[in-house]
Amino acid sequence: MSFDKTRKPEPEGGDDALWGAGIRSPEAAPYWLSAIIESADDAIITKTLEGVITSWNPGARRIFGYTADEAIGRPVTMLIPEERPDEEPAILARLVRGERIEHYETVRVRKDGSRVDISLTVSPIRGPDGEIVGASKIARDISARKRAEEALRRSERELSDFFENAVVGLHWVGPDGRILRANRAELEMLGYEAEEYLGHNITEFHADRAAIQDILARLSRGEVLHEYEARLRCKDGSIRHVLIDSSVMWDDEEFVHTRCFTRDITERKRAEQERELLLEREREARREAEQARREAEEASRLKDEFLATVSHELRTPLTAILGWAHMLRTGQMSGAETDSVYETIERNARAQSQLIDDLLDVSRIITGKLRIDARPVNPVTFIDAAVESVRPAAEARGVRLQKVVDTGVVTVSGDPVRLQQVVWNLLSNAIKFTPRGGRVQVRMERVDSQVEISVSDTGAGIPAEFLPHVFDRFRQADQKTTRRHGGLGLGLAIVRHLVELHGGTVRAESEGEDKGATFKVLLPAAPLQSRVGGGAARAPSAGAPSPHSYGSPERLDGLKVLVVDDERDTLDMLRAGLSLCGAEVTAAASAAEALAALEGGRFDLLVSDIGMPGEDGYELLRKVR
Repeated sequence: MSFDKTRKPEPEGGDDALWGAGIRSPEAAPYWLSAIIESADDAIITKTLEGVITSWNPGARRIFGYTADEAIGRPVTMLIPEERPDEEPAILARLVRGERIEHYETVRVRKDGSRVDISLTVSPIRGPDGEIVGASKIARDISARKRAEEALRRSERELSDFFENAVVGLHWVGPDGRILRANRAELEMLGYEAEEYLGHNITEFHADRAAIQDILARLSRGEVLHEYEARLRCKDGSIRHVLIDSSVMWDDEEFVHTRCFTRDITERKRAEQERELLLEREREARREAEQARREAEEASRLKDEFLATVSHELRTPLTAILGWAHMLRTGQMSGAETDSVYETIERNARAQSQLIDDLLDVSRIITGKLRIDARPVNPVTFIDAAVESVRPAAEARGVRLQKVVDTGVVTVSGDPVRLQQVVWNLLSNAIKFTPRGGRVQVRMERVDSQVEISVSDTGAGIPAEFLPHVFDRFRQADQKTTRRHGGLGLGLAIVRHLVELHGGTVRAESEGEDKGATFKVLLPAAPLQSRVGGGAARAPSAGAPSPHSYGSPERLDGLKVLVVDDERDTLDMLRAGLSLCGAEVTAAASAAEALAALEGGRFDLLVSDIGMPGEDGYELLRKVR
């Protein structure tokens, strides 16, 4: 059948009155059926079993481009591409068997030669006797759908290609937290195989599980999270710092999955940490430089103050010595006054000698040349010697001097001269800072495996801010020119060094100004086999002068002594002093003179100055040996 819209149907009257005028078959179609066929968008075609087209509706014309006159009577194969010669015979074979073909998708050729994608539904047509006489076809243009599907497939391919080849890590996470999909970059970044990663819960790979649980909860509420930092655990146990962008895919308000974009920022974090470390080092270097600058300024200030102090302290006794010596030489003193003058000169000379000895000790400490002659010694001996050394000074100042010692204390291993110097320095310091009527006490007792020697006073005390610096060299609490107490600020520094050389410790305690001070020395007790009895401490060469240092000389009768010093006054004094003791003295003003004297005779003792022009004392001793 074919339908022509130019002729209107008539309600009655012969062939011309048939509904659907233009029908080229003897049978007439109901009006309502022709209206459906004419208005259909799909192509509705009938054909014989031989494949000849017998009807062609307007939908067929729109889809294939042929008019009814051009199509009816022609074989349906004109619509079939040449590369599909077997398609029509296969369809006819199924029709002959009475089959109905539904939604068969294929391709057909339009009048202009272009191709069109169609979906075919083919049904057999039976005659009055039930015999199959032809077929009807409904062809639907699915080109738009095919294009959409192809576009969708292309989009999916592109998305898949993008997903797999993206340089950043990508992974999809289901509502239950399980990983649904991950790309190559994600797997390579963390070092996992796909089967080791997919299907596992995402929290297994986060170093901060509590944080990721919070993230998942926020995503389930519909939040979109941009660039939040996380730490992912790699297969080898290392940690990767990442930035993640996450959003949820919804389908009709149903949570489908979370899409996560992962960027590795481990190197950036490392660079930031290194940069921060460098900045901190730079800040630390600046702090150290500033500290060094302040310390250098402080050292310079202390040096200037020390030079001013040492000049004053050395000049003070020297002034007294020179003044009284001048008056003695010019005969301005009466005979009754000379004994007192000689005592004053001797006392000031001792004070100056003490200052010089302290300076020499500090020099030896700084250069590491200060040594101790350690042997078993009873602490009572050097404490008694020190107390007797300072007793005249204490009595002169009106200070009570107390001694409390445990005579059962075991011995210590040390240099008795230097240990006496320690106690003498502490006692002298305490006496100097204790006012008239005050008390200085030295106490010794056993404390576990140590011997504790403490010197306490009721004097000026130590300010809290100065207490940490009390053992520093050249440091004094009062460094003004108007200070009440003299000294170089070296005694306590020497004490600390000597105590540490003996393996002990020393500390200072004070409740503040005018509340006195206590210095405690802890010395390790000597091993059992070293605990032997007393023996008086020999007079120290520096620090604590013996009360007999300038008393009656020992006899040196018959001892041959060679004295070497480039200073004539010192040389004459040594020669005279040794001669008074009965020694036979030969004097030399240089190392060369001494060597010449040694070649001409034998000597029992060589006494030499160290610093001399030309050859010093060390070089002289080397040549002698």
